[in-house]
Amino acid sequence: MGFLKTFLKDFWDILGEMSPYLILGFFIAGLVSVFLSASFVRRHLGGGSLPAVFKASLFGVPLPLCSCGVMPVTLSLKEAGAGKGSAVSFLISTPQTGIDSVAVTYSLLGPVFAIVRPVAAFISGIFGGMAVSIFDKELATSADQQPAQQQDKSKNENTETYSQQLKRLGAGGVLKETFSFGFAHLPLKTGRAMLIGLIIAALITVIVPDDFFVEQIQPGFWTLALMVVLGIPIYVCSSASVPIAAALIMKGLSPGAALVFLMTGPATNAASYAVLWKHFGGRCALLYFGSVVVCALAAGIILDYFTFEVGMNVAEAAMAMPPAWLRNSSAVILLAVLLIGTFRDLAAGIKNKQAE
Repeated sequence: MGFLKTFLKDFWDILGEMSPYLILGFFIAGLVSVFLSASFVRRHLGGGSLPAVFKASLFGVPLPLCSCGVMPVTLSLKEAGAGKGSAVSFLISTPQTGIDSVAVTYSLLGPVFAIVRPVAAFISGIFGGMAVSIFDKELATSADQQPAQQQDKSKNENTETYSQQLKRLGAGGVLKETFSFGFAHLPLKTGRAMLIGLIIAALITVIVPDDFFVEQIQPGFWTLALMVVLGIPIYVCSSASVPIAAALIMKGLSPGAALVFLMTGPATNAASYAVLWKHFGGRCALLYFGSVVVCALAAGIILDYFTFEVGMNVAEAAMAMPPAWLRNSSAVILLAVLLIGTFRDLAAGIKNKQAE
């Protein structure tokens, strides 16, 4: 009973700390999804130029898409004429962070981490996209293979779609679409992973002794490499990974090693890697994988340098915590949203299995 009581208390404390920020993040993510449509993104990422790689990574950073959710969008970018470098740049930067995960990162790890994380995602996206553009040129993009009339038709279709969207928004559907995406669609895709992440974080807080990593595993390159090995095969969305990373830091894991986990966990998993290999080719998939690993290790080394050599406090809870009444009420709302999304996801999975 003592273990269960402590676990529930830690679970609720973590949920309360992140809930006001995550609710705000869900709302902003809904706005982003409304005003930054997929057709808009596709029209700005055509070809395989380096400026397109920059724009692809920049577009990807605020979008609230997980590593599986980003794959269909990436394939649509490729089919619409985006270069392989641009598509990979978008694929790397997008799942690592988003408006919602930045808010959660600020609440649990503080302002420095909230800045470092999207910057690392942006740079890694550019690095991976440029690597693919330089070393994987043997295949033409789908746009290069299309006749000019077909390309014009595709462009017009995208323009018409975006115009229709603006017309719909003008009719007063902004709030409806914002709440629909932010509090219905997004929790449907991430609710289960987020709940699992909260449970794991609470278990780490209860089970792992204080200063465990300080006593058992010394900070260094091999600790960063270990987090790469742990982060790559698992599936965890960018927001759900934050409470796990925060719990590990509380137990003595270095901020750089936690950053490695925050980059590799959301950016890589077996399913997305298999799809990438199939649709983009083996060389592109290997470059994607290598880029994520190299950038994660480099970011971890730099962050640990500032932590241990410079003495900068890079990981701390947000300084201005909301009052208790706001944390508790937000926690109730967020828990309800995540549970509803999880139950809908499970029901959809059962329905699909029955249909098969």
